[in-house]
Amino acid sequence: MKGSAWRSPSLLAGAAITAVMVAVALLSLVWTPYRPTAMDFVHRLAPPSAVHPLGTDSFGRDVLSMIMAGAQSSLTVALIAVAVGAGLGIPLGALAAARAGLLDDLVMRGCDLAFAFPALLTAVMITALAGPGAGNAMLAIGIFNIPVFARVTRGAARGVWAREYVLAARAAGRGDAAISVVHVLPNIAAVLMVQATIQFALAIVADAGLSYVGLGVQPPQPSWGRMLNEAQTFIWRAPLLAIFPGLAIMLAVLGLNLLGDGLQDLLDPRLRRAR
Repeated sequence: MKGSAWRSPSLLAGAAITAVMVAVALLSLVWTPYRPTAMDFVHRLAPPSAVHPLGTDSFGRDVLSMIMAGAQSSLTVALIAVAVGAGLGIPLGALAAARAGLLDDLVMRGCDLAFAFPALLTAVMITALAGPGAGNAMLAIGIFNIPVFARVTRGAARGVWAREYVLAARAAGRGDAAISVVHVLPNIAAVLMVQATIQFALAIVADAGLSYVGLGVQPPQPSWGRMLNEAQTFIWRAPLLAIFPGLAIMLAVLGLNLLGDGLQDLLDPRLRRAR
């Protein structure tokens, strides 16, 4: 498998880009060129220079520092949202696969109902009750991820439940829960891992969209989506204010998508045999 990993340009490129993004987010916890919230009205809308490598925004804040801090916000929101979706969706999908019939139908119809409320609409409803914020953005994106993981888990697990070793385990008297944990979930872990990387990328885009409309991370904490929102007023005077956070979002999503494609090629036995 290690040799196959080295022969996968998609996996290597995705892992490298994702590692850089994670490193930038971790670095921002202890160091940024300037304090991300520090304002310098004398040098507002300054172009890139040796003092400010990516320039400053309309409040004189250093754009590089804000992007670094925004990486921390976006990756944290996306990570927790995916964890919520996977933590609830995978057990539901495994339960639906193990108990066909009425329970399966109830879980799937619940997933259909959840799909009717996209992350933005869910965030609007949550905000109306609890107010905007990063926690509510995580909850909204996480709720949207639950049916995704439930459907993927159910679809992959149903194939495993028909295998001979699962039938043998059931004949030996093992319960559905034990079979799911010992036999089913380990055999679909690769599928779930790939899906998690895809949902991670989508969660970053969703977080940027929620922040753009003011429902995500709140000031003064920087976020890529709000940087895009603030940059639109000065799009003709200082277009780089929109380009830099847009590039950050694009690179983060590109890296995770490449990583997901590479993992799928590496972990899917059918694709490995085709090569």
